[in-house]
Amino acid sequence: MRFIRFDPIGGASGDMILGALAGIGADLRGIFQELSAQLPEPVAVDVSPADSHGLHGVRASVSTEPDVHDRWVDVPTPSGDAHDRNHHPHPEHRTLADVEKLLAGRHPLALHVFERLAEAEGRIHDKAPDAVHFHEVGALDAIADITGACLALRQLGVDGISVGPLPCGIGTLTCAHGIMPNPAPATLLLLEGMETVQTDEPSELVTPTAAALFATWTRELSTPPPRLRVIRSAFGFGRRTLAGRPNALRATLLETAAAGSSPDRSGTESDLCVLEANLDDCNPQWVGDLIARALAAGACDAWATPATFKKARPGIVFSVLAPIGLIAAIEALVFTATTTFGVRRYTVSRTILDRRFETASTPWGSVRVKIGSRDGRDLTRTPEYEDCARLADTAGITPRQVYEAAATRPHN
Repeated sequence: MRFIRFDPIGGASGDMILGALAGIGADLRGIFQELSAQLPEPVAVDVSPADSHGLHGVRASVSTEPDVHDRWVDVPTPSGDAHDRNHHPHPEHRTLADVEKLLAGRHPLALHVFERLAEAEGRIHDKAPDAVHFHEVGALDAIADITGACLALRQLGVDGISVGPLPCGIGTLTCAHGIMPNPAPATLLLLEGMETVQTDEPSELVTPTAAALFATWTRELSTPPPRLRVIRSAFGFGRRTLAGRPNALRATLLETAAAGSSPDRSGTESDLCVLEANLDDCNPQWVGDLIARALAAGACDAWATPATFKKARPGIVFSVLAPIGLIAAIEALVFTATTTFGVRRYTVSRTILDRRFETASTPWGSVRVKIGSRDGRDLTRTPEYEDCARLADTAGITPRQVYEAAATRPHN
């Protein structure tokens, strides 16, 4: 399983999140080509190198206009205007229903972000979420910011995220409602339950877009387990120059330590065990949920096998392959999620292949391909199903067609 750790050194905004995701491997241009075909106007993204305070990374800029660079002009105000926020001379004031219509059911995670934004704005202005009119975040490029970031997570195969302490600025800021305290009231509502740190920067360091993305992702995606292996990291940069820190957001892509994803290690793993429980009076839907929870907790694999028990009762043998260090956590999951009175276990060994990911280009977009090798020789190539299903849904074809195209095309 894959996870991302975000470390907001200088804060976070929609374009900083996109830049960081691009730096760890997201194909933003492909994502925005897909979005342009779905939105009423074309959207574009410009991805370019950036640096600050000796750090090097990526800056992403989203635009609905032909020349993307003409739009990205920072307009400061005496109070320290919104950090990396787009400035629309005539922003479109869309409602949640308008955004839902634009997304047309294709992007549920992005819609959940807007629902959380509407709920926060509604609490501030004493309105129902459906009655809220989005200002800056209702503009088409802001909608593309949020939707593109959610699509980037899916493209990278990310199962969950964690977020480090979010820095807060001081003073006031100017927005569509006038002068507001910094951070904006809706932003603070969105950050409830998340760790923050106070700074002396007179700027909006965390935008409502970033706050809504992080609040939604941390609540709706999996919680990263303690044992993770670093795959790669990158910095996404904003446009503003801060007084005492780099205007950067770091994203680190990680994988569960037991997943066998190390590119320089293959052979036999011996620190594993199988945990099993016989279930003959348990709702099968609970077992499906338990499989997902076990994997999120760091298990290497989890499965359910139909079986017949005493007195010819039909049931399920629930099994988990996990590192020995996770025995207590997995047992707690099984006992709380099922009706079993006991969990048995035994140690096992397994032989694993080196694993790495490459990208294959298909007529419908890019697909990640997992490659297994041993002794320096590639043995198997498997296109990621989630990528195939996403492209197939957009193109109106079947996942098999995308899978076969990805399996036979050159990889990079």
